[in-house]
Amino acid sequence: MSKALCLAALLFVHAVGAAGAGSPVPVRDGGLVMKPLTALQAPWGMDFINETELLVTEKAGRLLRFELGSGARSEIAGLPDSTAVGQGGLMDVLAYRDGKGLWVYLSYTHSSNGKHTTRVARGRLVDDALRDVEVLFTAQPYYKAGRHFGSRLVIADGYLFITVGDRGNRDYAQDLSRHNGKVIRLYPDGRVPRDNPFYGRDGVMAEIWSYGHRNPQGLAQHPDGSLWVSEHGPQGGDELNRLGAGVNFGWPVITYGEEYGGGEIGEGTAKAGMAQPEKYYVPSIATAGIAFNTGARYPGWGPSLFVSALKFTHLNRVALTAEGLGTESRHFGDAGLRFRDVQTGPDGFLYVLAGEGLYRVEPDSARAAQNGQ
Repeated sequence: MSKALCLAALLFVHAVGAAGAGSPVPVRDGGLVMKPLTALQAPWGMDFINETELLVTEKAGRLLRFELGSGARSEIAGLPDSTAVGQGGLMDVLAYRDGKGLWVYLSYTHSSNGKHTTRVARGRLVDDALRDVEVLFTAQPYYKAGRHFGSRLVIADGYLFITVGDRGNRDYAQDLSRHNGKVIRLYPDGRVPRDNPFYGRDGVMAEIWSYGHRNPQGLAQHPDGSLWVSEHGPQGGDELNRLGAGVNFGWPVITYGEEYGGGEIGEGTAKAGMAQPEKYYVPSIATAGIAFNTGARYPGWGPSLFVSALKFTHLNRVALTAEGLGTESRHFGDAGLRFRDVQTGPDGFLYVLAGEGLYRVEPDSARAAQNGQ
Protein backbone atom coordinates (compact mmCIF):
# COMPACT_ATOMS: atom_id res chain seq x y z
CA MET A 1 0.00 0.00 0.00
CA SER A 2 1.32 3.49 -0.89
CA LYS A 3 2.13 6.07 1.79
CA ALA A 4 -0.81 8.19 0.59
CA LEU A 5 -3.24 5.30 0.95
CA CYS A 6 -1.86 4.41 4.38
CA LEU A 7 -2.40 8.01 5.49
CA ALA A 8 -5.95 7.99 4.17
CA ALA A 9 -6.70 4.76 6.03
CA LEU A 10 -5.20 6.20 9.23
CA LEU A 11 -7.32 9.32 8.96
CA PHE A 12 -10.37 7.12 8.48
CA VAL A 13 -9.68 5.06 11.61
CA HIS A 14 -9.23 8.17 13.74
CA ALA A 15 -12.09 10.20 12.32
CA VAL A 16 -14.11 11.73 15.16
CA GLY A 17 -16.84 14.27 15.67
CA ALA A 18 -20.28 14.78 14.21
CA ALA A 19 -21.04 13.21 10.88
CA GLY A 20 -20.40 15.54 7.97
CA ALA A 21 -18.32 16.08 4.88
CA GLY A 22 -14.88 14.66 5.48
CA SER A 23 -15.91 12.70 8.61
CA PRO A 24 -16.66 9.08 7.64
CA VAL A 25 -18.39 7.91 10.81
CA PRO A 26 -21.67 5.99 11.17
CA VAL A 27 -24.76 7.96 10.16
CA ARG A 28 -28.17 6.96 11.53
CA ASP A 29 -31.63 7.65 10.21
CA GLY A 30 -34.51 5.95 12.03
CA GLY A 31 -34.02 2.23 11.63
CA LEU A 32 -31.11 2.55 9.20
CA VAL A 33 -27.39 3.15 9.57
CA MET A 34 -24.77 4.12 7.00
CA LYS A 35 -21.68 2.18 8.06
CA PRO A 36 -18.41 3.73 6.88
CA LEU A 37 -16.13 1.42 4.92
CA THR A 38 -13.25 3.65 3.85
CA ALA A 39 -12.25 7.31 3.55
CA LEU A 40 -11.93 8.86 0.10
CA GLN A 41 -11.11 12.17 -1.54
CA ALA A 42 -13.92 13.56 -3.72
CA PRO A 43 -15.29 10.14 -4.76
CA TRP A 44 -17.36 10.07 -7.95
CA GLY A 45 -18.23 6.57 -9.18
CA MET A 46 -18.04 2.89 -8.20
CA ASP A 47 -18.70 -0.60 -9.50
CA PHE A 48 -18.30 -4.13 -8.17
CA ILE A 49 -15.82 -6.45 -9.89
CA ASN A 50 -16.89 -9.54 -7.91
CA GLU A 51 -18.89 -10.46 -4.81
CA THR A 52 -16.49 -8.79 -2.36
CA GLU A 53 -14.44 -6.17 -4.27
CA LEU A 54 -15.31 -2.90 -5.90
CA LEU A 55 -13.59 -0.10 -7.76
CA VAL A 56 -14.03 3.55 -6.75
CA THR A 57 -12.98 6.67 -8.66
CA GLU A 58 -11.75 9.89 -7.11
CA LYS A 59 -12.29 13.07 -9.11
CA ALA A 60 -8.63 14.07 -8.96
CA GLY A 61 -7.64 10.98 -10.96
CA ARG A 62 -7.25 7.91 -8.70
CA LEU A 63 -8.92 4.55 -9.17
CA LEU A 64 -8.99 2.45 -5.99
CA ARG A 65 -9.71 -1.21 -5.43
CA PHE A 66 -11.45 -1.98 -2.12
CA GLU A 67 -12.06 -5.37 -0.48
CA LEU A 68 -15.16 -5.47 1.72
CA GLY A 69 -14.08 -8.21 4.11
CA SER A 70 -10.58 -7.09 5.03
CA GLY A 71 -10.83 -3.39 4.21
CA ALA A 72 -7.67 -3.69 2.11
CA ARG A 73 -7.31 -1.17 -0.70
CA SER A 74 -4.88 -0.53 -3.50
CA GLU A 75 -4.44 1.99 -6.27
CA ILE A 76 -4.89 0.89 -9.88
CA ALA A 77 -2.09 1.90 -12.27
CA GLY A 78 -2.20 2.50 -16.01
CA LEU A 79 -5.14 4.91 -16.15
CA PRO A 80 -5.59 7.32 -19.07
CA ASP A 81 -4.75 10.93 -18.27
CA SER A 82 -7.71 12.92 -16.94
CA THR A 83 -8.08 16.57 -15.98
CA ALA A 84 -9.77 17.72 -12.77
CA VAL A 85 -11.35 20.96 -13.98
CA GLY A 86 -14.55 22.50 -12.61
CA GLN A 87 -17.14 19.71 -12.38
CA GLY A 88 -14.95 17.34 -14.39
CA GLY A 89 -12.18 14.87 -13.64
CA LEU A 90 -12.13 11.10 -13.33
CA MET A 91 -15.82 10.27 -13.19
CA ASP A 92 -17.57 6.93 -13.57
CA VAL A 93 -16.20 3.38 -13.57
CA LEU A 94 -17.81 0.24 -14.99
CA ALA A 95 -16.60 -3.36 -14.76
CA TYR A 96 -17.52 -5.80 -17.55
CA ARG A 97 -16.27 -9.34 -18.10
CA ASP A 98 -16.05 -11.07 -21.48
CA GLY A 99 -13.94 -13.81 -23.06
CA LYS A 100 -10.86 -11.57 -22.98
CA GLY A 101 -11.01 -10.93 -19.24
CA LEU A 102 -12.26 -8.16 -16.98
CA TRP A 103 -12.62 -4.81 -18.72
CA VAL A 104 -12.71 -1.58 -16.74
CA TYR A 105 -14.46 1.35 -18.43
CA LEU A 106 -13.76 4.90 -17.29
CA SER A 107 -15.43 8.19 -18.13
CA TYR A 108 -13.26 11.23 -17.57
CA THR A 109 -12.50 14.78 -18.62
CA HIS A 110 -9.97 15.00 -21.43
CA SER A 111 -8.22 18.29 -22.24
CA SER A 112 -6.61 19.59 -25.40
CA ASN A 113 -5.36 23.12 -26.13
CA GLY A 114 -7.10 24.57 -23.07
CA LYS A 115 -10.45 22.99 -23.89
CA HIS A 116 -12.19 20.01 -22.34
CA THR A 117 -14.62 17.22 -23.14
CA THR A 118 -16.03 13.90 -21.90
CA ARG A 119 -14.09 10.83 -22.97
CA VAL A 120 -14.56 7.10 -22.33
CA ALA A 121 -11.77 4.52 -22.41
CA ARG A 122 -11.40 0.91 -21.31
CA GLY A 123 -8.56 -1.39 -20.28
CA ARG A 124 -8.17 -4.96 -19.06
CA LEU A 125 -7.67 -5.21 -15.30
CA VAL A 126 -4.66 -7.42 -14.57
CA ASP A 127 -3.66 -7.50 -10.90
CA ASP A 128 -3.63 -3.81 -9.96
CA ALA A 129 -3.09 -2.27 -13.40
CA LEU A 130 -5.02 -1.56 -16.59
CA ARG A 131 -3.57 -3.14 -19.74
CA ASP A 132 -4.39 -2.58 -23.42
CA VAL A 133 -6.10 0.75 -22.70
CA GLU A 134 -8.09 2.06 -25.65
CA VAL A 135 -10.23 5.18 -26.16
CA LEU A 136 -13.78 4.28 -27.22
CA PHE A 137 -15.56 7.63 -27.34
CA THR A 138 -14.71 11.33 -27.28
CA ALA A 139 -17.59 13.82 -27.12
CA GLN A 140 -17.40 16.53 -29.75
CA PRO A 141 -16.68 19.36 -29.69
CA TYR A 142 -14.29 20.46 -26.91
CA TYR A 143 -15.13 23.58 -24.85
CA LYS A 144 -13.31 25.85 -22.42
CA ALA A 145 -16.15 25.51 -19.90
CA GLY A 146 -15.64 23.13 -16.98
CA ARG A 147 -19.23 22.07 -16.37
CA HIS A 148 -21.96 19.61 -17.37
CA PHE A 149 -19.75 16.71 -18.45
CA GLY A 150 -22.25 13.98 -17.44
CA SER A 151 -21.13 11.17 -17.24
CA ARG A 152 -22.42 7.73 -16.22
CA LEU A 153 -21.78 4.37 -17.82
CA VAL A 154 -23.98 1.27 -18.08
CA ILE A 155 -23.74 -1.89 -20.17
CA ALA A 156 -27.24 -3.22 -20.74
CA ASP A 157 -28.46 -5.86 -23.16
CA GLY A 158 -25.05 -5.99 -24.81
CA TYR A 159 -24.67 -2.24 -25.39
CA LEU A 160 -22.61 0.48 -23.72
CA PHE A 161 -24.58 3.60 -22.77
CA ILE A 162 -22.82 6.90 -21.96
CA THR A 163 -24.40 10.11 -20.68
CA VAL A 164 -23.02 13.47 -21.83
CA GLY A 165 -24.10 16.85 -20.44
CA ASP A 166 -24.86 19.93 -22.51
CA ARG A 167 -21.49 21.44 -21.45
CA GLY A 168 -23.27 24.70 -20.62
CA ASN A 169 -24.28 25.20 -24.26
CA ARG A 170 -27.96 24.42 -23.75
CA ASP A 171 -29.24 24.94 -27.29
CA TYR A 172 -26.90 22.24 -28.61
CA ALA A 173 -28.84 19.62 -26.61
CA GLN A 174 -31.32 19.77 -29.54
CA ASP A 175 -28.57 19.63 -32.19
CA LEU A 176 -28.02 16.09 -33.49
CA SER A 177 -24.70 17.06 -35.08
CA ARG A 178 -23.11 17.48 -31.62
CA HIS A 179 -22.80 15.27 -28.57
CA ASN A 180 -23.99 17.94 -26.12
CA GLY A 181 -26.89 16.79 -23.96
CA LYS A 182 -27.09 13.27 -25.35
CA VAL A 183 -27.13 9.64 -24.28
CA ILE A 184 -24.76 7.59 -26.44
CA ARG A 185 -25.19 3.92 -27.41
CA LEU A 186 -22.24 1.81 -28.57
CA TYR A 187 -21.15 -1.80 -28.57
CA PRO A 188 -18.80 -2.54 -25.64
CA ASP A 189 -15.80 -2.33 -28.01
CA GLY A 190 -16.80 1.16 -29.20
CA ARG A 191 -18.43 0.28 -32.53
CA VAL A 192 -21.66 2.07 -33.43
CA PRO A 193 -24.71 -0.23 -33.75
CA ARG A 194 -26.43 0.04 -37.10
CA ASP A 195 -29.85 -0.05 -35.41
CA ASN A 196 -29.23 3.19 -33.51
CA PRO A 197 -32.14 5.57 -34.19
CA PHE A 198 -30.15 8.10 -36.23
CA TYR A 199 -27.70 5.77 -37.92
CA GLY A 200 -27.06 6.66 -41.57
CA ARG A 201 -28.59 10.14 -41.47
CA ASP A 202 -26.46 12.90 -42.99
CA GLY A 203 -25.12 15.47 -40.55
CA VAL A 204 -26.16 13.45 -37.50
CA MET A 205 -23.98 11.71 -34.90
CA ALA A 206 -24.82 8.03 -35.44
CA GLU A 207 -23.98 7.05 -31.84
CA ILE A 208 -26.80 9.20 -30.36
CA TRP A 209 -29.54 7.22 -28.58
CA SER A 210 -31.59 10.04 -27.01
CA TYR A 211 -31.26 13.81 -26.75
CA GLY A 212 -32.56 16.96 -25.08
CA HIS A 213 -30.73 16.25 -21.81
CA ARG A 214 -29.16 18.91 -19.56
CA ASN A 215 -26.63 17.18 -17.31
CA PRO A 216 -27.41 13.48 -16.73
CA GLN A 217 -25.35 12.16 -13.81
CA GLY A 218 -27.31 9.01 -13.01
CA LEU A 219 -27.98 5.97 -15.19
CA ALA A 220 -29.34 2.55 -14.19
CA GLN A 221 -31.34 -0.37 -15.56
CA HIS A 222 -34.84 -0.91 -14.17
CA PRO A 223 -35.87 -4.49 -13.24
CA ASP A 224 -38.12 -4.45 -16.33
CA GLY A 225 -35.05 -3.89 -18.53
CA SER A 226 -35.61 -0.22 -19.34
CA LEU A 227 -32.88 2.37 -18.74
CA TRP A 228 -33.50 5.34 -16.49
CA VAL A 229 -31.51 8.53 -16.18
CA SER A 230 -31.41 11.32 -13.61
CA GLU A 231 -30.35 14.80 -14.54
CA HIS A 232 -29.89 18.22 -13.08
CA GLY A 233 -32.40 20.86 -13.92
CA PRO A 234 -31.48 24.54 -13.74
CA GLN A 235 -33.11 26.22 -10.71
CA GLY A 236 -35.69 23.53 -10.03
CA GLY A 237 -36.75 20.86 -12.47
CA ASP A 238 -34.36 17.95 -11.76
CA GLU A 239 -35.73 14.96 -13.67
CA LEU A 240 -36.01 11.18 -13.63
CA ASN A 241 -36.48 9.93 -17.20
CA ARG A 242 -37.13 6.55 -18.79
CA LEU A 243 -34.91 6.38 -21.88
CA GLY A 244 -36.00 5.30 -25.34
CA ALA A 245 -34.53 5.17 -28.82
CA GLY A 246 -34.61 8.57 -30.50
CA VAL A 247 -36.59 10.20 -27.69
CA ASN A 248 -36.28 13.98 -27.26
CA PHE A 249 -36.44 14.94 -23.57
CA GLY A 250 -36.93 18.60 -24.37
CA TRP A 251 -34.08 20.58 -22.81
CA PRO A 252 -33.94 23.58 -23.13
CA VAL A 253 -37.25 23.96 -24.98
CA ILE A 254 -39.29 22.53 -22.09
CA THR A 255 -38.37 22.33 -18.40
CA TYR A 256 -39.96 22.55 -14.96
CA GLY A 257 -37.06 24.73 -13.82
CA GLU A 258 -36.17 28.37 -14.30
CA GLU A 259 -33.09 30.54 -14.69
CA TYR A 260 -30.91 30.98 -11.62
CA GLY A 261 -32.31 34.05 -9.91
CA GLY A 262 -35.63 33.65 -11.72
CA GLY A 263 -36.87 33.88 -15.28
CA GLU A 264 -38.49 31.47 -17.71
CA ILE A 265 -36.55 29.04 -19.88
CA GLY A 266 -37.83 27.87 -23.24
CA GLU A 267 -41.50 27.48 -24.10
CA GLY A 268 -43.00 26.02 -20.94
CA THR A 269 -43.25 22.56 -19.43
CA ALA A 270 -44.67 20.55 -22.35
CA LYS A 271 -44.53 20.43 -26.13
CA ALA A 272 -45.64 17.91 -28.73
CA GLY A 273 -42.87 15.47 -29.65
CA MET A 274 -40.98 15.98 -26.38
CA ALA A 275 -41.11 13.46 -23.52
CA GLN A 276 -42.32 14.28 -20.04
CA PRO A 277 -40.21 13.16 -17.05
CA GLU A 278 -41.35 10.25 -14.92
CA LYS A 279 -40.72 12.53 -11.95
CA TYR A 280 -39.37 16.04 -11.42
CA TYR A 281 -38.12 17.85 -8.33
CA VAL A 282 -38.96 21.47 -7.51
CA PRO A 283 -36.88 22.73 -5.80
CA SER A 284 -33.92 20.84 -7.21
CA ILE A 285 -32.20 18.24 -5.06
CA ALA A 286 -29.19 18.12 -7.43
CA THR A 287 -29.55 14.53 -8.62
CA ALA A 288 -26.48 12.36 -9.16
CA GLY A 289 -26.06 8.55 -9.28
CA ILE A 290 -29.12 6.29 -9.16
CA ALA A 291 -29.78 2.60 -8.44
CA PHE A 292 -32.69 0.18 -8.29
CA ASN A 293 -33.08 -2.11 -5.28
CA THR A 294 -35.54 -4.89 -4.43
CA GLY A 295 -35.79 -3.81 -0.78
CA ALA A 296 -35.29 -7.38 0.46
CA ARG A 297 -32.57 -6.25 2.89
CA TYR A 298 -34.68 -3.44 4.35
CA PRO A 299 -37.79 -4.12 6.46
CA GLY A 300 -40.76 -2.10 5.30
CA TRP A 301 -39.33 -1.31 1.89
CA GLY A 302 -40.26 -2.92 -1.37
CA PRO A 303 -38.68 -2.36 -4.80
CA SER A 304 -37.40 1.21 -5.02
CA LEU A 305 -35.40 3.66 -7.08
CA PHE A 306 -32.69 5.41 -5.08
CA VAL A 307 -31.38 8.81 -6.12
CA SER A 308 -28.25 10.53 -4.80
CA ALA A 309 -28.83 14.16 -3.84
CA LEU A 310 -25.95 16.61 -3.82
CA LYS A 311 -27.60 19.91 -2.91
CA PHE A 312 -30.15 18.60 -0.41
CA THR A 313 -27.59 16.12 0.99
CA HIS A 314 -29.72 13.02 1.31
CA LEU A 315 -30.48 9.64 -0.20
CA ASN A 316 -33.78 9.90 -2.04
CA ARG A 317 -36.02 6.82 -2.20
CA VAL A 318 -38.91 6.54 -4.65
CA ALA A 319 -41.10 3.43 -4.35
CA LEU A 320 -41.74 1.38 -7.49
CA THR A 321 -45.36 0.46 -8.15
CA ALA A 322 -47.24 -1.35 -10.89
CA GLU A 323 -48.16 2.09 -12.26
CA GLY A 324 -44.63 3.49 -12.14
CA LEU A 325 -43.20 5.68 -9.39
CA GLY A 326 -44.88 5.92 -5.99
CA THR A 327 -44.19 7.73 -2.73
CA GLU A 328 -40.91 9.47 -2.03
CA SER A 329 -38.89 9.52 1.20
CA ARG A 330 -35.61 11.20 2.15
CA HIS A 331 -32.89 9.66 4.32
CA PHE A 332 -29.67 10.67 6.13
CA GLY A 333 -30.19 14.35 5.35
CA ASP A 334 -29.17 15.55 8.82
CA ALA A 335 -25.56 14.48 8.22
CA GLY A 336 -24.97 17.20 5.63
CA LEU A 337 -23.22 14.80 3.24
CA ARG A 338 -23.31 15.33 -0.51
CA PHE A 339 -24.47 12.02 -2.02
CA ARG A 340 -22.64 11.40 -5.30
CA ASP A 341 -23.44 7.76 -6.15
CA VAL A 342 -25.49 4.79 -4.99
CA GLN A 343 -25.33 1.16 -6.10
CA THR A 344 -26.89 -2.13 -5.10
CA GLY A 345 -24.16 -4.61 -4.20
CA PRO A 346 -24.15 -8.34 -4.95
CA ASP A 347 -25.29 -8.85 -1.34
CA GLY A 348 -28.43 -6.77 -1.89
CA PHE A 349 -27.30 -3.88 0.33
CA LEU A 350 -27.04 -0.30 -0.85
CA TYR A 351 -23.56 1.20 -1.14
CA VAL A 352 -23.19 4.97 -1.31
CA LEU A 353 -20.48 7.50 -1.99
CA ALA A 354 -21.24 10.44 0.27
CA GLY A 355 -19.05 13.25 1.53
CA GLU A 356 -15.54 11.83 1.71
CA GLY A 357 -16.38 8.18 2.23
CA LEU A 358 -17.79 4.89 1.02
CA TYR A 359 -20.67 3.54 3.12
CA ARG A 360 -22.98 0.52 3.28
CA VAL A 361 -26.62 1.10 4.27
CA GLU A 362 -27.91 -1.51 6.73
CA PRO A 363 -30.78 -1.98 9.18
CA ASP A 364 -29.68 -0.43 12.47
CA SER A 365 -29.33 -3.44 14.78
CA ALA A 366 -27.92 -1.28 17.59
CA ARG A 367 -30.96 1.00 17.51
CA ALA A 368 -33.28 -1.99 17.39
CA ALA A 369 -31.53 -3.49 20.45
CA GLN A 370 -31.95 -0.22 22.37
CA ASN A 371 -35.65 -0.29 21.60
CA GLY A 372 -35.96 -3.91 22.76
CA GLN A 373 -36.79 -5.25 19.32
